[in-house]
Amino acid sequence: MSSLSRELVFLILQFLDEEKFKETVHKLEQESGFFFNMKHFEDQVQAGEWDEVERYLCGFTKVEDNRYSMKIFFEIRKQKYLEALDRHDRAKAVEILVKDLKVFASFNEELFKEITQLLTLENFRQNEQLSKYGDTKSARNIMLLELKKLIEANPLFRDKLTFPAFKASRLRTLINQSLNWQHQLCKNPRPNPDIKTLFTDHTCNPTNGARAPPPNNSPLVGTIPKAGAFPAIGIHSPFQPVVSPSASAIAGWMSSPNPPLPHAAVAAGPPGLVPPPNAAAFLKHPRTPTSAPGMDYQSVDSEHLMRRVRTGQSDEVLFSGATHPPNIYSQDDLPKTVVRALNQGSNVMSMDFHPQQQTILLVGTNVGDIGIWEVGSRERLAHKTFKVWDISSCSMPLQTALMKDVTISVNRCIWGPNGSILGVAFSKHIVQIYTYGPTGELRQHLEIDAHIGGVNDIAFSHPNKQLCIITCGDDKTIKVWDAVAGCKQYVFEGHEAPVYSVCPHHKEAIQFIFSTAIDGKIKAWLYDFLGSRVDYDAPGLWCTTMAYSADGSRLFSCGTSKEGDSHLVEWNESEGAIKRTYSGFRKRSLGVVQFDTTRNRFLAAGDEFQIKFWDMDNTNILTTTDADGGLPASPRLRFNKEGSLLAVTTSDNGIKILANTDGQRLIRILESRTFEGSRGPSEQINTKLPIVNALGSVTNVSSPLVANLDRIPPPVSMSSLQVTMDSNRTVDVKPRIVDDVDKIKSWKLADIVDSAQLKALRLPDPLTTAKVMRLIYTNSGLAVLALASNAVHRLWKWQRTDRNPSGKSTASIIPQLWQPPSGTPMTNDTSETNSGEDSAACIALSKNDSYVMSASGGKVSLFNMMTFKVMTTFMSPSPAATFLAFHPQDNNIIAIGMEDSTIQIYNVRIDEVKIKLKGHQKRITGLAFSQSLNVLVSSGADAHLCVWSIDGWEKKKSRFIQAPAGRSSPLVGETKVQFHNDLVHLLVVHESQLAVYDSKLECLRLWSPRDALSAPITSAIYSCDGLLVYTGFCDGAVGVFDADSLRLRCRIAPSAYIPSSVASNSNAHPLVIAAHPSEPNQIALGMSDGSVYVIEPSDGELKWGGPPPPEIGTPPSNPALSNQASEPHPR
Repeated sequence: MSSLSRELVFLILQFLDEEKFKETVHKLEQESGFFFNMKHFEDQVQAGEWDEVERYLCGFTKVEDNRYSMKIFFEIRKQKYLEALDRHDRAKAVEILVKDLKVFASFNEELFKEITQLLTLENFRQNEQLSKYGDTKSARNIMLLELKKLIEANPLFRDKLTFPAFKASRLRTLINQSLNWQHQLCKNPRPNPDIKTLFTDHTCNPTNGARAPPPNNSPLVGTIPKAGAFPAIGIHSPFQPVVSPSASAIAGWMSSPNPPLPHAAVAAGPPGLVPPPNAAAFLKHPRTPTSAPGMDYQSVDSEHLMRRVRTGQSDEVLFSGATHPPNIYSQDDLPKTVVRALNQGSNVMSMDFHPQQQTILLVGTNVGDIGIWEVGSRERLAHKTFKVWDISSCSMPLQTALMKDVTISVNRCIWGPNGSILGVAFSKHIVQIYTYGPTGELRQHLEIDAHIGGVNDIAFSHPNKQLCIITCGDDKTIKVWDAVAGCKQYVFEGHEAPVYSVCPHHKEAIQFIFSTAIDGKIKAWLYDFLGSRVDYDAPGLWCTTMAYSADGSRLFSCGTSKEGDSHLVEWNESEGAIKRTYSGFRKRSLGVVQFDTTRNRFLAAGDEFQIKFWDMDNTNILTTTDADGGLPASPRLRFNKEGSLLAVTTSDNGIKILANTDGQRLIRILESRTFEGSRGPSEQINTKLPIVNALGSVTNVSSPLVANLDRIPPPVSMSSLQVTMDSNRTVDVKPRIVDDVDKIKSWKLADIVDSAQLKALRLPDPLTTAKVMRLIYTNSGLAVLALASNAVHRLWKWQRTDRNPSGKSTASIIPQLWQPPSGTPMTNDTSETNSGEDSAACIALSKNDSYVMSASGGKVSLFNMMTFKVMTTFMSPSPAATFLAFHPQDNNIIAIGMEDSTIQIYNVRIDEVKIKLKGHQKRITGLAFSQSLNVLVSSGADAHLCVWSIDGWEKKKSRFIQAPAGRSSPLVGETKVQFHNDLVHLLVVHESQLAVYDSKLECLRLWSPRDALSAPITSAIYSCDGLLVYTGFCDGAVGVFDADSLRLRCRIAPSAYIPSSVASNSNAHPLVIAAHPSEPNQIALGMSDGSVYVIEPSDGELKWGGPPPPEIGTPPSNPALSNQASEPHPR
């Protein structure tokens, strides 16, 4: 349904309500599913009209849609059951138990048993958990509070709980305007026309007094409109001025399905923060792509794809999602324990944690210094005092300012999107950009004389797929600079006061910038020259900063007025209105309050000599901490990416680091890793970055089905910034401060042969028979999904327990093999499949883990991960699909590798193949997108690589992978590809080799099986932080390689993870490896005998092997493992 049709329903709802058609109103609400009337719902619940309650709910959700919905229906049916028991109506209670509650037994059998046992009690209040149950009325009111929370948290009710704001009797007004317009077009308009029907267009009677014949099909002609009906124009109201459009303009508007401003006819509330200009209607309709500005955008789980899913139904959020339930997090998840105190030496003005390395903190001070701290070791890795790099290139105003006053302060310092670049904005004119190398060195990159006066804020963004720097300053402008050469690209003028802050963001493919000035004005800009799209007032009308939640779905601002009143609010982007205002600030703040967000759940602000925390969904303060004292009146603060650490400024020119349980564990692990007398690379436990393209086992993360997290913009190639490969790789190391590199005293290559040297868990499965073809972790890290050669999927989920409070996968706790309520596992279509063909197995998972797309030689199936039901199928063979990858910019476009060697670019929305790419000779075995390079790389069983432009799908380059020494050329066999996190370097995997290629398909490194790892390679994948490559071999061994050099760090023998009772009866070996999405040292192995293992280092090691030093002074313990370094590929 188009947006205008949707709005028409709201107009009809308003009309029916005004005409007192109450039952019809609620029936239309239910049938359309556009507006959930909470008041009607409450009335029905309090009246105990349970059938009507469920009937009304079913217009918006079903029991099986997601866990919120399931909980809603469960609470209602449980209350109905308890009321029957309270009336001693056992027969009714049994009926409810069997018909209504039994459906939940498959999800929680113990709970169902406990509910059933209530029948045996004389009074169910004898049950301890129900002992406080009062009377029926109070119980219903308590339940209503819980139901309201669940409904507000349920993504299916998003944007359906608030009726749009528009004037009363809007439908009448529009009809009157239409009649006025029709009357204006009359050839002989009469001064007092008599309107008696709406069924035909209005025309005035001829001037000779003859009346026009009435329409034959109109029974209302000649009747008198009732009071309150549509008035005859000219009698009850004066004409409204109407500009008569030309016939061509009218025809053009009527034929246009996508008017540029679909809400203009009905919106009477305040304008949105960014009024939608044509294709940029992104804040009014945040999910509308630029290619179809007026269409209702839906992702691949939408009505258009599934043909059976209700409009507006979004992905179920079993594991993660944009809207979080109230009980996912507790106060224990907030970092409130002081674990570090650092002395910066001068007043800290700005801080920012590294986007990948969780314990690296960038600091800027009031004397112009910047420092980089490793907070785990308390070590300051780098320190730069302020100086102008090239005074001769500075403008005269800057030179004059420096002559008058040499003091200068850091106003803002910030890391670039992947941490290999950082920017510093100073209080006088200039911005300095550094590159940050893997050994911690800071290299001067750009110095920009950016603004006249102070540069108040700096940010990074990716308009037009190019890394840019955004600055704002005292000269009332916002400027956009190319991050490579420092060239000025845009200047945004329009503020009437100094610009205080900038907040770049994007919705779909639309990039924009919010800016705030010290007069309290908020403006929004697109990357064009058309001026601001918004002029809006921020609360407090003074210094305000804006920030999005980590997933980019919610917008907040925090500001302080000149009088000291502070305001922390959440915005409704669609309406440009404040959605909620958070309470808890002192009446007169002693400084400008700073704030930050974390975990898509919490807000924190520094005020009243302490840190105050809020739940995003609750306006009242959640908790506070004074960090053991010593904080200034308005401390500055910054969370790390994971929300496990919080940096807070102190009154004595220092910084305190606060941690939650995860943060404390992280700090302890880092402490335990320090080498005595040496300083080697620190461990990668604090680096958590999602892999963007993966091999066959992890195609789910190649492109999300929903918008990706905006706080971490897409990684950018720092090779484009003219720095070396080493400097763009953000390896988590402790950089040296001294001139010479400290030598590692000893190094031993790990050869793990015994189960005591690692933690290995065989996942439970009583029916293991078919070999595992594809294996992936869910994006949340809470589960593992396997696709076997018999087309059956298996899902293992870890539960939250005292031993595993996060619920993430671990080799220490046995997970549950998840079974659907029907008992039927997810099984791919194989009706047209050659059962002996295993190569066709392919799989991809939606970003929020709600849906899985999969094929096993037959049709491609889309499954609901909650119910395990097939939502739809498409792409019937032959040929069969062999690989799936989602387009990084358009979630409705899928690249599908085929058995016939072609690649089909398929639009799931219109069920159409856009183009077929031909360049291979054998089936497609790998696909990987790079948004940074704007290319798709394909690989096939012909050992051939092809690079395709995403824009026009033309082939840019191709080459065969070359045979290593001792192998005949040309090679054949399954070849897989995966982009590194930098989206530039490409891992190529063949049974004969591991290789790393650059963007020009030049081979940089190659390793081939030899010595103790001489068996053919079966699978390989980058770790989630991009620092390791895990590789499986046909003899059952697993190799752990350094991703940069492809030098072997560790060999895991099959005897270490396969139990002896199993190993003696089989030659099982890993066919596929999956890397955990946030734990770089955890992997899962899908085996040839159908089993799945999760493997981690032992508690004593916590990592795999050690990084190979440039010069190895001590030989490895196993001579067979020596000489395992890779070599540059011969050109």
